[in-house]
Amino acid sequence: MDVEKLEEIRDQERKEDTFTPMPSPYYMELTKLLLNYASDNIPKADEIRTLVKDTWDTRIAKLRLSADSFVKQQEAHAKLDNLTLMEINTIGTFLTQALDHMYKLRTNLQPGESAHSQDF
Repeated sequence: MDVEKLEEIRDQERKEDTFTPMPSPYYMELTKLLLNYASDNIPKADEIRTLVKDTWDTRIAKLRLSADSFVKQQEAHAKLDNLTLMEINTIGTFLTQALDHMYKLRTNLQPGESAHSQDF
């Protein structure tokens, strides 16, 4: 948990349009645990907390924009490179509901087809 390294990670995440690799797939969980239970033993704990939160916010904003674009373009699949499970989980419910609504709209707009047919 080096402040300079976290600043680099945050800045890189802000520069790139795609998601950059994180130092750990559990970076948010580990940071929360360490800072909640051992912050007295971690130098610059407040700076670290802020940097990780800034990185998280940037990644979640990117994820929301990506999900919005995904739904607007009526895509059938998406690439989730460099996302952590916690990040995917934050958008999972929205995406599954949006895809369900899109499916229902498509099947209702197609005349002459059975409501039970599905495209795979």
